[in-house]
Amino acid sequence: MSLKYAVLAALLEGEASGYELSKGFDVSLANFWPATPQQLYRELERLAQDGLVRARTVRQERRPNKRMFTLTEAGRAELGAFAAEPPKRPTAIRDELLIKVQAMDGGDPETTRALIEERRGWARGKLDRYHRLRDRLLDGRTEDEYLRTADRVGPYLTLLAGIAFEEENLRWCERVLTVLAERVALG
Repeated sequence: MSLKYAVLAALLEGEASGYELSKGFDVSLANFWPATPQQLYRELERLAQDGLVRARTVRQERRPNKRMFTLTEAGRAELGAFAAEPPKRPTAIRDELLIKVQAMDGGDPETTRALIEERRGWARGKLDRYHRLRDRLLDGRTEDEYLRTADRVGPYLTLLAGIAFEEENLRWCERVLTVLAERVALG
């Protein structure tokens, strides 16, 4: 899959500037498809050239003009065709920290502990952001009410995947830290 489809999916929310898309990626899509702002801007230009998004310039006083992007019918059709295809390959974990943990027996366990604590901090931070986003989406409604009445449920469902991923990350970090503490106690 390319960034193309992640950008098209993000534009289902409605018209957005590159800056707004970048911020949206940080809180929604980045948990499973990260991209830098530069990558997003390049992809938006390609999508506009291919006729999958429409760009318009908004003039602003005392600030640079900004470009706003919306999906075209061709972009919606392309996204619909993509969504109907099965994924090309199953999910695979590529995580440098897991290689470091695999190799920890040849190094300093204290270094591994510090790396795991850092990962745990990142996971807690992401989980906090995801819970705030969930609260904003629900806006006082129960999950069932939201799922029955919301115009779009895809962003909520992918958010749930991000929450589950970070909760599992936290469980794993806690387990690793417990094992490391037990090994030190055994001396």
